[in-house]
Amino acid sequence: MKIAIVGEGGHSKVIQDLISLLNGYEIVGIFDDKYNELELKEKHYIGPIKAINQFCSFFIDTKVIVAIGDNRIRKSIVSRLSLSGSTYITLIHPSAIVSQKATLGIGTVVMANAVINSDTYVGDHSIINTGAIVEHDNNIGDFAHISPNATLTGSVQVGDGTHIGAGATVIPNLTIGAWAKVGAGATVIHDIPDFSTAVGVPGKIVTKKMEV
Repeated sequence: MKIAIVGEGGHSKVIQDLISLLNGYEIVGIFDDKYNELELKEKHYIGPIKAINQFCSFFIDTKVIVAIGDNRIRKSIVSRLSLSGSTYITLIHPSAIVSQKATLGIGTVVMANAVINSDTYVGDHSIINTGAIVEHDNNIGDFAHISPNATLTGSVQVGDGTHIGAGATVIPNLTIGAWAKVGAGATVIHDIPDFSTAVGVPGKIVTKKMEV
């Protein structure tokens, strides 16, 4: 499987390591706006993000992953590229445990030692990061990020674009709204509205604003 990576920051490094562990997978291109033109460098191509469309038209069997950790930037790039859903690949680290009854969207990445249990749905272009635990019957939207060692207990609803910080815990049956943020180490015991930020133990809302 030939893979083109969009982005060459820290998150991209982790995804490159993940791909190196998958038999039959090969990185054929890395695209980032620090590059000015499409060119072959050593074992793969490099180029600006806008070149990915041209690249995929030449190498039609190539799959794409957007390796950008920031949820808003990741969404912006996906919108900008306008690639078909079938172009994107979903990646699962070999050490991750994903229930056969879980559903993962296109372009989503599951990192090392993460656990996703039965009847959980994870949307498109989301990140389940290192050691995160996503229990049964959770529903996670598109462009979300569940950070390292965060825990979503059963039946948690997580909106599009939401970021759950490292080591945070969300108790069962709660709703974390779209584009909300939960601080690292927080324990969430109440619903969090859209576009809000919650921190602390127990988690308290410290900012709330409407999207513009």
